[in-house]
Amino acid sequence: MTRTRFTALIAVVAALTLGACGTTENAAAPASSASPAGGPVTVTDSRGKAVTLKAPATKVVGLEWGEVEMLVSLGVMPVGVADPKGYGTWVTAAKLDPSVKDVGTRGEPSVDSIVALQPDLVVMEGDGSANLIGQLEKYVPVVVAKGSDATDNLGRMRSDLNMIAKAVGKTTAAEKLLVDFDAAIADGKKKIADAGAAGRPFAIADGWKEGSTVSIRMFGKGALVSQIGIQLGLTNAWTGKTDEAWGLGQTDVEGMTVLKDPNMHLFYNASDGTDVFADGLAANAIWKSLPFVKQGNLHKMPDGIWTFGGPLSGKQYIDEFLKTYTA
Repeated sequence: MTRTRFTALIAVVAALTLGACGTTENAAAPASSASPAGGPVTVTDSRGKAVTLKAPATKVVGLEWGEVEMLVSLGVMPVGVADPKGYGTWVTAAKLDPSVKDVGTRGEPSVDSIVALQPDLVVMEGDGSANLIGQLEKYVPVVVAKGSDATDNLGRMRSDLNMIAKAVGKTTAAEKLLVDFDAAIADGKKKIADAGAAGRPFAIADGWKEGSTVSIRMFGKGALVSQIGIQLGLTNAWTGKTDEAWGLGQTDVEGMTVLKDPNMHLFYNASDGTDVFADGLAANAIWKSLPFVKQGNLHKMPDGIWTFGGPLSGKQYIDEFLKTYTA
């Protein structure tokens, strides 16, 4: 499955509220200032904390894959990453060099391993990690990205990317990434409209099986990849409750019966080789009766398209929507 249960799944269970849809309008980046190239740089991160570096960081450790993808796409290969093997499984938009060191899991990275690399900067998400942040800041500057915001996840993605780019001296590269992403959205929206598919319904899910029980996680309107589909002119068919941070909601097979439109397409990811929808539900009578299953509108995404990534993963999602709705 995608993100660790330590983050997104706990948020879904503990704080179910209706997420709002965001837009692709440019969100203001966190307040930042910098001296001439090579000089001191200051960024204000998602905590509202001003972090000053003696120079743009070149030796960076990344502790969440969305921010790691952003670093690599900006042209900065991290010296250390939490669970680089897992990153290689789930993220193909921006690949890591074999030289990148493993600094532990995303849920519990090793402070000793991080400090041993003598980085200029650690980039991470907050997400209940105040204790870890405090430990790391004794040795190395830390900037904390927001990671997700279901009220405007595309604007949040821009803000996180711009903040990281400022910290590593790659603002021009960030501008290009966002220009390219916006162009892909505009081009995709036109292609979907030209194909007569504007307004067509979609849903995005992932799932896991414990014993004989299959749990399904739905991506509501506020989820990053859902907002991409909406900006392309499509309609998210899932209207159930979702959490405020990630735009995710939890249901089961019976809960999927609210998705009645036979024209709806369901997209899911199974990059780790565990395909709950094709295998775990193959004999389930309720599942087989769902209109989108009967119509063959079930789409396993290519392996390695990260659901919580940056502009490059976002463009991969755009391509998958276009393959389905403009065919």
